[in-house]
Amino acid sequence: MQEVAHHNGHRQRLREKLISAGSAALHDYELLELYLFRSIPRRDVKPIAKALIAKFGDLGGVTTAPLEQLTQMKGISEKTAAELKLIQALSERLAREQVIGKPVISSWSALVGYCRTALQYERTEQFRVLFLDRKNRLIADEVLGRGTIDHAPVYPREVVKRALAHEASALILVHNHPSGDATPSQTDIDMTRTLAEVCQPFDIVLHDHLVIARENTASFKTLGLI
Repeated sequence: MQEVAHHNGHRQRLREKLISAGSAALHDYELLELYLFRSIPRRDVKPIAKALIAKFGDLGGVTTAPLEQLTQMKGISEKTAAELKLIQALSERLAREQVIGKPVISSWSALVGYCRTALQYERTEQFRVLFLDRKNRLIADEVLGRGTIDHAPVYPREVVKRALAHEASALILVHNHPSGDATPSQTDIDMTRTLAEVCQPFDIVLHDHLVIARENTASFKTLGLI
């Protein structure tokens, strides 16, 4: 009974700290504790939160970790793991709301933020295409290739086919480098140039190609590759 009271007191102090000082005053593991309180009501979750951060690196790593890896952690049930994955889903949805239907030029930082939220923690390479209308508003985002740690298949004709289906006037390509280095490879460069050529007869403009890594993002346009 005394142990339960101690946990309750700690939980209340954390909640009060969040309310009075804001999230910036809390460590990552403390924010994770606050979230775990709801799904693990009768245990000291501080060791669990610290173990999750130690295993997966940071909050982003925890919430994007595969379900099966989360449930291998001591104290994490399938229900708790699913609730942690909910954070990832909400983060992606909120980031998407900041860019969908808006001109990408005026909301570029939000667009990059959305792409990073979706891809920076992916463990295998993923190729996505953002489809834009004539006013450069984002109308769709589709995953058109999934692959291994260092390669995702890309088929230019399939990209054009989807662009025509969306009646898109422009594209932004996005893929991730799970290796951690956002530097475009020669394969990335060759594929982008081929895709730009395939798009030309259809009056579809290729605005940029973003490469997302864990810590940074590379832009083909900024690098002078487009």
